[in-house]
Amino acid sequence: MADDTNRLLSTLKEYFGFDSFRPLQEDIIRDSLAGKDGFVLLPTGGGKSLCFQLPALLREGLTIVVSPLIALMKDQVDALQSAGVPATFLNSSLAKGEAAPRMRGLHNGEYKLLYVAPERLMLSGFLDDLKRWKVNAFAIDEAHCISEWGHDFRPEYRKLAQVRELFPNVPMMALTATATERVREDIVRQLHLRDAAIYVASFNRENLSYRVLAKARAYDQILDFLESCPADSGIIYAQSRRSTETLAAKLNADGVEAVSYHAGMNTADRSRNQEAFLRDEVRVVCATVAFGMGINKPNVRFVIHHDLPKNVESYYQETGRAGRDGLPSDCLLLFSPGDRVKYGRFIDEKPDAKEREIAHAQLEQMVHYAECSDCRRMVLLDYFGEQYAEDNCGGCDNCLSPRETFDGTVLAQKFLSCVFRIRQMSGFAVGITHVVEVLCGAETEKIRRWNHQSLSTYGIGSEHSRKDWAAIGRELVRLGLLRQDAEKFNTAEVTSEGMEVLKSRQPVTLTRPMAVPESARHRAGEIECDEELFQRLRNLRKRLADERGVPPYIIFSDVALRQMARQYPHTEGEFGRISGVGEKKRREFGEIFISEIVDYLGNHPRRQFSDETVKASPRLQRSLLTETVMASIGLFRAGSSPEDIARQRGLKVTTILGHLASGVDAGESIDLDRLLDPEARREIEASFGQHGFESLGKVFEALGGRYDYGLLRVFRSCKQRSDS
Repeated sequence: MADDTNRLLSTLKEYFGFDSFRPLQEDIIRDSLAGKDGFVLLPTGGGKSLCFQLPALLREGLTIVVSPLIALMKDQVDALQSAGVPATFLNSSLAKGEAAPRMRGLHNGEYKLLYVAPERLMLSGFLDDLKRWKVNAFAIDEAHCISEWGHDFRPEYRKLAQVRELFPNVPMMALTATATERVREDIVRQLHLRDAAIYVASFNRENLSYRVLAKARAYDQILDFLESCPADSGIIYAQSRRSTETLAAKLNADGVEAVSYHAGMNTADRSRNQEAFLRDEVRVVCATVAFGMGINKPNVRFVIHHDLPKNVESYYQETGRAGRDGLPSDCLLLFSPGDRVKYGRFIDEKPDAKEREIAHAQLEQMVHYAECSDCRRMVLLDYFGEQYAEDNCGGCDNCLSPRETFDGTVLAQKFLSCVFRIRQMSGFAVGITHVVEVLCGAETEKIRRWNHQSLSTYGIGSEHSRKDWAAIGRELVRLGLLRQDAEKFNTAEVTSEGMEVLKSRQPVTLTRPMAVPESARHRAGEIECDEELFQRLRNLRKRLADERGVPPYIIFSDVALRQMARQYPHTEGEFGRISGVGEKKRREFGEIFISEIVDYLGNHPRRQFSDETVKASPRLQRSLLTETVMASIGLFRAGSSPEDIARQRGLKVTTILGHLASGVDAGESIDLDRLLDPEARREIEASFGQHGFESLGKVFEALGGRYDYGLLRVFRSCKQRSDS
């Protein structure tokens, strides 16, 4: 067993430059080498590819990798070849004469991995070739494409079931980054996987922060965000082709290098723009959903959604293209309720009733994510059937700066009563928009036709805008007091819980609508390094990549460059200990990068860095001082306890404690003795001393859950501030 482990780790270091495996990778690789079928669900950036690449190096024969995208094939093969792995691909992008030498190499057994599209794989002549090439494994990447329940179904994937019949003894691995329980079961069934080892990692991308802004002058919001991170690159997703072109043109006019990408462009233009983004020649690509699946650029620092995605799975996959290297990255969604109405009309045009029902349900789940006041990370994980243990993720807008709640009992009763009265009078249900018009006393053709101006609820909500009432209606749906029937054009009905509220006047708590906050970015967890040296190393990487005709990340990731700019390696031995530096890259690039570092140190002092990750930047710290945070701090300083403040403001105690922690992070001072007695402080400090400041969860568990997460967060903020 020890020999096997040493063999795996030495291969991992030699070819891929890593000293240890990520979660689940080693178990998956051992099962593969044992000849077992496998289903692998790892999030984007979780290291799926290594699960079939490393076993391919350790056994005789050829591993076939089925991939739906040309860009992904070339990207992965370039990376493998740069690491010394014999790999190739066959697809339609090859010029005349390029395929023949690759075929000869395959016949001669020169390759360990072959990337191929499903259409080519299933050609009868190609299948005959496979039988002569000593195929030892099949890896089906983007396996969710085989399921009609998946978000990116591709009919050509269904034919892959024949592979099992033709190669019954060759193990098969299905891999994906996003699939619900239903899709997972469908993948295993469609591919005829036998006694498959099932590996499902956490969907939680801890390095990603999630924010939703109320869309208002969307271009200005995007430009403001980009100006806050002038060195970072990212993707802006828009719903229409025209929007991508307009956004790119405006950004270029404002000095931000940007290109567009959509299915309506010719192949040459799409490829050119994609390459410009991959090679860091432009900062931003403005794209429709046609862009991104399989794009392996690890240093995408942000993903912005200009428009609402069509479902949560698409949103998760698209945001997952940020931060593949594990460094902190941002996901920003601009949301307008009008997007929901617009997409709802598109869905209503679908001819198939079942398709309409599924699409409406998916849209409502996406709107719920955008409008909810709960932790966004928790909502995403819950969608995929995973529970999030902590009360506050510290990496989404709702946790960093929670919106206020208020007593909405009267408003809820007005809305529910109006829905009930309309149904009682007319004998049929109507949509939320019509209910809002009745509440506001509108004079529409439908109201006159159905005589709804005679209802007792007509005009009783004129003190609020239609926009406010529509938001209240959607929240009542989220609270389970109203139900919308997707098959009946989203008509609204009062649920049994809603009837109970009407009858017994139960209190209803509602959330304040989203406001447009300042542009701020959550960057905790960044690798602290010499930023000037990091930029010099980035320029060197770009020059070397251009000389070789590959994207910069093929040379080294941002993680590797940041470690170089932190550790200042000046011998090949030290350079070889940098994450991502394998034997081939050490030999090829070690002297060049070491020379650059030594030259830099000839004119600059060597900086010292703490063991802790970087705290939030001053700009972010200031942005945490929102009105709601300052209100809680003011009440605490005036003598109110967190419990008193929570009751007074209609918030949770944990939220108030989060406000106090945010205030300390931003430079405000509070009296910690009012929250913790000396014995509790000693106990908590000892636990942090043992487990570190990075995971509140570990400290919480070590203390047996005796202290609220919020209290632990306040203590951590105070302690880190006093140590700085």
